[in-house]
Amino acid sequence: MTDHPPIVFSSVTKRYRSVQALAGVSFDVSRGEMFGLIGPDGAGKTTTIRLLCGLLHADEGEIRILGRDPVAEHRAITASVGYLSQRFSLYGDLSIDENIAFFAEIHGLRDFKDRRNRLLELTQLTPFRTRLADRLSGGMKQKLALACTLIHEPAILILDEPTTGVDPVSRREFWKLLSQFLEAGITILMTTPYLDEAERCHRIAMLHEGRVLALDQPGRLRQSLPGHWFEVVVSSPRDAEGRLSARHAPGLRTFVFGDRLHAWLDDAEPAAAREHLNQVLDAARLSPTSIRPIAPSLEDVFIARLTGNQTV
Repeated sequence: MTDHPPIVFSSVTKRYRSVQALAGVSFDVSRGEMFGLIGPDGAGKTTTIRLLCGLLHADEGEIRILGRDPVAEHRAITASVGYLSQRFSLYGDLSIDENIAFFAEIHGLRDFKDRRNRLLELTQLTPFRTRLADRLSGGMKQKLALACTLIHEPAILILDEPTTGVDPVSRREFWKLLSQFLEAGITILMTTPYLDEAERCHRIAMLHEGRVLALDQPGRLRQSLPGHWFEVVVSSPRDAEGRLSARHAPGLRTFVFGDRLHAWLDDAEPAAAREHLNQVLDAARLSPTSIRPIAPSLEDVFIARLTGNQTV
């Protein structure tokens, strides 16, 4: 066993002709940690995953998986890495048992039946083991895909948006499984578009246009935002944001979140911040139905960091 992190991504740059997908991205993942990569489409998440899996060459920088180069030493790390993509390919005309057996054979496993039985129990698929994959629900397919990914007992699990398109109940069950795998010592790196899922990670890296905007524990990122945050309920949040932005109020930033407006103020005291906000709303001729102080979310962190209004 080595003391080095099992995943190291150091000053990595990747270009697709004139498009720079990653620009000097750095992070590492500790043993037994769940690390999240979050960001919008085009942020560089999938490129990062493909580089880690040895499917692409980096133009600059260094990548190490368990101390090895994932491209030059790809065969050496295959037995230690499990990869699950959003579009994991199951064989619809094979049963659950047969799909797992197929992936076990790919990895050269012969005595895998006990392991398969444990995974089926863990994923609650045992009663359905003879059912064809094409007849499974979306959540059951994803659990089967996870079982196939884990049949060779990898030390590292790489997940590319594994719960996209999965119903909320199945998402919750999937996360329970991941928690159990973490307890068993597996290192997990995942991408996700869901910021509520990112909250479950030990640490996250926020990516945008191939660069790291912020990297830390979710709680520390939220706590690092200065000032005070309020949720403002108005009839038209976008119109309200436009009217507030047009006033160029010093020390105030607003962000639209669904049917609500989040307002950040840099006043030192909560009472002063509330009074400041009331004054600006009155001056903009806005009459919110409610104003309440809130803790900043990861979305607030991401947008604040993206717009350069905060130092995270």
